[in-house]
Amino acid sequence: MKNNNKIKAVLFDMDGVLVDSEEYICQAGVEMFNEKGYKVLPDDFLPFTGMGENRYLGGVAEKHSIPFNLEADKARTYEIYADMVRGKLSPLDGVHDFIGICLSKGLKLAVASSADPIKVNINLDEIGLERNLFRAIVTGLDIEHKKPAPDIFLKAAELVGADPRSCLVVEDAVSGVAAGKAAGAKVLALTTSFSPEELSGADWIAGTLAEAGDEVLDW
Repeated sequence: MKNNNKIKAVLFDMDGVLVDSEEYICQAGVEMFNEKGYKVLPDDFLPFTGMGENRYLGGVAEKHSIPFNLEADKARTYEIYADMVRGKLSPLDGVHDFIGICLSKGLKLAVASSADPIKVNINLDEIGLERNLFRAIVTGLDIEHKKPAPDIFLKAAELVGADPRSCLVVEDAVSGVAAGKAAGAKVLALTTSFSPEELSGADWIAGTLAEAGDEVLDW
């Protein structure tokens, strides 16, 4: 179907948009630090949500002055995470239907997640989303400057062949909304992680993709 509207592509964040895995990656981080002999709390991770695991884990380590080996500690966190989520993750409400509508409109799709590829792949497999649904999958390892910098969305737009100004970014984090707007895209924010007030910089706000209005894909 030919799309005559300005919108040409939809760039999805993953956590809090396609799947809610924050609880599990947070608990995996808590357990990793516990194995190192340090007690941290789930709330310690909140300021670093959406910034990728380097900052998600590294920020907590910095806050508590915990010695931190980025590669080893991140790898251990992902090992714990993979065991923890097996058979437990489900797509958030409306994900498959929303993607189906996007495809029926001829929109190009991409995943733009600050997470590492290993986590993106685990999550997509667990919620039953085939990689070939997406023209591009951009992860935190593909870009230097993480959200709230716009780099990840600029890269995703480039890879799907769309002007960022013709893209809809779907985000759940304050840093992600800022990144989408900085890229020049329109932004739909989902309140799965932050309040509507905290996400007020977005063009549209909804609880989940199931609650998003038709207007987010019709402009």
